[in-house]
Amino acid sequence: MRTTTLGKTGLTVSELGFGAWGIGKSMWIGAEDDESTRALRGAIERGVNFLDTALGYGRGHSETLVGAAAREAAETVHVATKVPPKNGRWPAPPGVDADDAFPADWVVEKTEESLRNLGLETIDVQQFHVWSDEWVGEGSWADGIAKLKQDGKIRFFGVSINDSQPANAIRLVESGLVDTVQVIYNIFEQAPEDELFAAVRAADVGVIVRVPLDEGGLTGNVRPDTVFPEGDFRERYFAGDRKREVWERVQAIAADLGVTVEELPEVALRFCISDPATSTVIAGMRTLEHVEANARAIEAGPLTDEQLAALRAHRWDRDFYPR
Repeated sequence: MRTTTLGKTGLTVSELGFGAWGIGKSMWIGAEDDESTRALRGAIERGVNFLDTALGYGRGHSETLVGAAAREAAETVHVATKVPPKNGRWPAPPGVDADDAFPADWVVEKTEESLRNLGLETIDVQQFHVWSDEWVGEGSWADGIAKLKQDGKIRFFGVSINDSQPANAIRLVESGLVDTVQVIYNIFEQAPEDELFAAVRAADVGVIVRVPLDEGGLTGNVRPDTVFPEGDFRERYFAGDRKREVWERVQAIAADLGVTVEELPEVALRFCISDPATSTVIAGMRTLEHVEANARAIEAGPLTDEQLAALRAHRWDRDFYPR
């Protein structure tokens, strides 16, 4: 497995990370704990040493599975999780007071809850699950993070940037208060290249890429006639005519690159590691089959300059996330 350094944290992390939203069984239908555990173990055996979860994924269920796998691993595994906003606002809207979302006592309380779920003494990267750059220098959240670091309960601090708002963390990055940022970046969602990536390189902030396959859109498995299980998050994400739009764009990408639609997931993952700002790419892997396919893709390395140039034309600025 290819590895890199997670910015100024100094942590050596696998370029493929384990995205553990789906195994929490909230909003994604079909995950089974036995298969999720096999996927986690298989990923670690393949050299995946960065596991990303959140307290909000199944109300701690994902953390429980991730923690068990991390504790039994013979290799060093780095665990990242997230504090949900106290006000329950997803994403963080403008004009909200920092202490409404992340007061210091809430940050400490929820981190301790995550530690109990994980069964660990320390979280490698604790993140806020939403963020607003209005909060730089405001509220008590930084005091909570400082206390957690001082007490040895977390090692590093990061934020998960709001969906489709990559510039809404640049002030935080430039402040020096953050060690990592997590951001949506994929063939369609290329906006982080506009401003964010230059800022993180200058500040040596680690970048955790999420949604590399566009919630499944870039796998080639979302077609006009695809039906998702009732209650599945993707019912809303790909609502209306979006499945047809995605399918047509996926076919165009494959044609431009001279690959089959079935090869597109590999291309999509390799796209994400082709920018030097990227530290690790957290792909959802609910089965061992997903692990094997994603590991092979990352091990193939970055795309060529010619391939990247062709993919620039497939940028698609939109926001499918339900509000």
